[in-house]
Amino acid sequence: MRNRIHYLLLLLAGIILSTQTFAQENLAAETPMRSNGKIYVVLAICITILLGLFIYLLSIDRKIKQIEDKQ
Repeated sequence: MRNRIHYLLLLLAGIILSTQTFAQENLAAETPMRSNGKIYVVLAICITILLGLFIYLLSIDRKIKQIEDKQ
């Protein structure tokens, strides 16, 4: 089970780091979102959703581990 958690953490880190490589310097498209501050709201919502999913997966993993240990 620990290997799965490590694998998921590495996968998540890889996804986050790979998004930076695909980012382009197109300031014309980014200016309206940044000037209004909406980009930070979108990022906060995305991070909150991802953290919620990660916590949910960890809780399911713990429950399954408890069930496996009982058997």
